[in-house]
Amino acid sequence: MLEQLWLGLGLAAVGWLFYDGMRVREAALVAGRDYCGNLGLQMLDETVSRQRTGFARAAGGQLALRRHFSFEFTSDGERRYRGDIIMLGLRVQSVQVELHRMLH
Repeated sequence: MLEQLWLGLGLAAVGWLFYDGMRVREAALVAGRDYCGNLGLQMLDETVSRQRTGFARAAGGQLALRRHFSFEFTSDGERRYRGDIIMLGLRVQSVQVELHRMLH
C-alpha cells in the first residue's frame, strides 16, 4: 500500500514536471519571437532548445527551476546566429543574442 502511494506521488511529480516544462518552453519561444521581432531579426526554425536546467533563487528567495534555452536567428537571411533565453520559473530572466551583421 505504501509503495503504491510513493509510486503514485512519483508519477504525479513526473507529470507535473513535464507539463510545467512545456509551459516554460512555450513562454521561452514567445520571448524569443518577441525579442527578434523588436530588433528586426528573424527567428529560425520557430523553436527553442533546452540546454540545461538547474535551481536558483527567485526574487522572493524561494527556490525555482532555472532553464536555459537556445535558438537560432538571422539578421541578413544568409548567416545563422545563436540566441539564449534564461527562464526562472515562468518568467524571462534574460534574452541575449550573438553579435550579428546589421543591414542598413
